[in-house]
Amino acid sequence: MTPLAPAFARTRFWSRSHPLAVDGCLATATLVVMVIGAFAEPHRGPHGPTFDTRTPDVAGIVLIVLGALALAFRRRAPLAVLVGTGGITLLDLLTGSPPTTTSFSVVIALYTVAAHTDRPTTWRVGLATMTVLTAVAMWTSPGPWYAQENLVIFAWTGMAGAAGDAVRSRRAFIDAIRERAERAERTREEEARRRVAEERMRIARDLHDVVAHHIALVNVQAGVASHVMDKRPDQAKEALAHVREASRSALDELRVTVGLLRQSGDSDAPTEPAPGLAQLDALLDTFRNAGLPVAYVTTGLTGPLGLPAGRLPAAVDLAAYRIVQEALTNVRKHAGPSAKAEVSVVRVGPAVEITVLDDGSNGSLGETAGMTPHIASGGHGLVGMRERVTALGGTLSAGPRYGGGFRTQAILPVEPAAHTEDRAGCRTGEDGRE
Repeated sequence: MTPLAPAFARTRFWSRSHPLAVDGCLATATLVVMVIGAFAEPHRGPHGPTFDTRTPDVAGIVLIVLGALALAFRRRAPLAVLVGTGGITLLDLLTGSPPTTTSFSVVIALYTVAAHTDRPTTWRVGLATMTVLTAVAMWTSPGPWYAQENLVIFAWTGMAGAAGDAVRSRRAFIDAIRERAERAERTREEEARRRVAEERMRIARDLHDVVAHHIALVNVQAGVASHVMDKRPDQAKEALAHVREASRSALDELRVTVGLLRQSGDSDAPTEPAPGLAQLDALLDTFRNAGLPVAYVTTGLTGPLGLPAGRLPAAVDLAAYRIVQEALTNVRKHAGPSAKAEVSVVRVGPAVEITVLDDGSNGSLGETAGMTPHIASGGHGLVGMRERVTALGGTLSAGPRYGGGFRTQAILPVEPAAHTEDRAGCRTGEDGRE
């Protein structure tokens, strides 16, 4: 940046803030130029214009002053100023002998109209001004109609209209570029906010799944340990061992999830892979150890647990794992102590179908609806599952089974698909599950 740039910027800002003062200065400069031109004879001397050979009358000086004074309001009323200066120039051409330089004020007024209106207006007003002034000048000229003084009026008015239109077009172009830049900046900010919101939602879902699953298991095992502590200390120790294992697993998964919030250059950030269906056997064992019988079935897939590492996309693999985890957690929390669960993972064409069923038995109360007397409400389990499935373009259904129990089914496309909100849905269970 040059040393003059700050001064130029301040001057430009001041001129935009005080348009009347700037127009007043322009009117004063125009007055000086027109007065000097009125006393000059452009063609008398061999070396250019000469002075003291031409003297305008008092009426000509008055018209010059009026034409310059009108320019002080050129940006407030461009068309009115053009009409006024045009009338003054016509009066000067009809009465002046010889005519003065009032046409210079018309040139500036026409430039202002072209710079502050649209192109059709510029064409109409410009052609009318050029035609009328040139025709009157040719008609009242003491010399031939093609004299240089007459053609000068035609040329200067035409150039004024063209220059003003060019300035207006450039301003419009710059404004359009500035608007696109501002719109692009707003779009980038909105996209950044959207990505941040999506990442926060994803981390919140992971935290919910981890905490809900492991805390539910810890609660069950702690209750077992408290119940059998006096009469069966060996079973109490086993339950406490399961509590310790579940809490350690919860801490490990929380460390991995919360570690995503660290800076990318943090060397202490965890690098463990996200859980997937390859770890489903260990997940089912945690529920079995908590007293929930779980049967697992898979068809249409090969490898350990039917799903070898790398068979599914990472996002689908993680979503399937979390859906099974959350569904079994709901079974453990709401289906009653005698409930049994079934998990199936089936490859159906280009999609994977995950189904979790429970019988909803509650022998102590004789209920068959799959409900406990004190059902937790306001949870986010099904909401989180719906968001996971929707993000992958799949579908989710959850609700009571005929004859008792609950059914959760998710269909996840293995291949990329459009993420449309209307392709995925979720029906919240009538028994108040999360």
